[in-house]
Amino acid sequence: MKNFTAVIHKGEPHEGGYWATCLEVPGANGQGETREACLEDLARANKLLLETARDEAFRLDPAAEEAVVAVP
Repeated sequence: MKNFTAVIHKGEPHEGGYWATCLEVPGANGQGETREACLEDLARANKLLLETARDEAFRLDPAAEEAVVAVP
């Protein structure tokens, strides 16, 4: 499990609900009627985007290697 930073916004008063983006996964966003539902939707988007990016990277270069990068 990895932790990511979600930026959560309340919907417009006439719309309600919440929407969120993820700082570490550009393009990932989620929405929901509740804060929890919004974060669950964002987590699914993060997972899908990261899996897709990984699959594409190895499709383009099957000999590529993975490494862990620590950011202080």
